[in-house]
Amino acid sequence: MVFGEKLMLTVFTYEKGATMPLHKHPHEQASYVVKGRYIVKIGETERVVEEGGCYFVAANVEHSQTALERTTSIDAFSPPREEYKGKQAQSIPSRNFLS
Repeated sequence: MVFGEKLMLTVFTYEKGATMPLHKHPHEQASYVVKGRYIVKIGETERVVEEGGCYFVAANVEHSQTALERTTSIDAFSPPREEYKGKQAQSIPSRNFLS
């Protein structure tokens, strides 16, 4: 992970079945799936995003995702997410990420 004043770049690995429940935040988010597949819901739209695919979430728009298999993504946030600063890389187990 690296960040500056206005941008943060992160890498997440979700184990199969891991979910990021419906949530929103004041950050813009752009995500690129390096490996694996997610079901991604952004607002009222839901789709599968596979390896090589990407998606964008505008600030304050509700969104969620569920890993259909072990999935790694690169996520950019603007502005940086304070709660992610100083975090170590780790795999996210097959459960609800926010709990």
